[in-house]
Amino acid sequence: MGKVVLVTGVARQLGGRFVRRIQRDPAVDRVVGVDAVPPEHHLGGADFVQADIRQPTIARVLAETGADTVVHMDVTGTPLGSGSRTSVKETNVIGTMQLLGACQKSPAVRRLVVKSSTNVYGSAPRDPAVCTETTSAKSLPSGGFAKDTVEVEGYVRGFARRRPDVAVCVLRFANVLGPATDTPLASYFSLPVLPTVFGYDPRLQFVHEDDAIEVLRIASHEPERGTLNSGTFNIAGDGVLVLSQCARRLGRPTVPMLLPVVTWAGSLVRTLGVTDFSPEQIRLLTHGRVVDTTQMRETLGFQPKHTTAETFADFARSREPGLLPPAAVARAVDRIAALSRTGGGHTPTQSAN
Repeated sequence: MGKVVLVTGVARQLGGRFVRRIQRDPAVDRVVGVDAVPPEHHLGGADFVQADIRQPTIARVLAETGADTVVHMDVTGTPLGSGSRTSVKETNVIGTMQLLGACQKSPAVRRLVVKSSTNVYGSAPRDPAVCTETTSAKSLPSGGFAKDTVEVEGYVRGFARRRPDVAVCVLRFANVLGPATDTPLASYFSLPVLPTVFGYDPRLQFVHEDDAIEVLRIASHEPERGTLNSGTFNIAGDGVLVLSQCARRLGRPTVPMLLPVVTWAGSLVRTLGVTDFSPEQIRLLTHGRVVDTTQMRETLGFQPKHTTAETFADFARSREPGLLPPAAVARAVDRIAALSRTGGGHTPTQSAN
């Protein structure tokens, strides 16, 4: 008998793509997709079970399917359809609690993979240049998706202590981008004019949606020789981009604002439903965040196919052209940014690749 893989959050594009990918693996016998709403995309040959992971019924689903591998992808920062931020938080936190409780009771479960985020590190002015998996946040996230991920990881650690026989893998993704990405940051980059914080040009990292699917697939299987598919891993593409580079490569003008004005503008666009310009996202667009991916390569054995710059280029091609000519302006801005980084302090070796 092959593996039986249960995947949550399959109504979202990334979850649907993962389901279609994992069922092609020879070691997988059956894939079960779970979500509170039916997906609009096809799931290939996978079985779909409509169930809300916030409800105790998820324990029955897990028991009836006999799943030995659970891939928890229903941890997200954006509502699905007409959902609200409250429903997102409940799914992230309460849904994770219910799912872990079901996993704890199931003797069949042998592997748990959790889609988390580098948001757990927060974004603060005194943060280290590069965050490793053991870095503690200088200022814990006070709300939004970032706070959800901190709580989710806390529950996962508790589960790992109670079920030491289960291999637990937590993947902390940098901002996932790609042609089909629907995230708060993707919405921000889709604005015709990008509000920025005056005096700041934060460093950002991205991971391509294709690489996200592949690393989830790797983590779902037994480790290959010389690798270890359990633990916590930062997932990001090579290199960094500063926000000004991103804006120019999109051809979108920026409007630098003082921080209090940006906070007010964020509340306005959030009210208008344009994008989720949360306080945590404003901190990211002020101080940035860069993570070390040594463990991803050396321990997990995963090498992304796309760099941060290549990921953003693929994302940019999928968006409407901006008001400025990206190619010409990007070259000039990149040269200026490179000069400023060279003269403005230490740039981590890994991040500069």
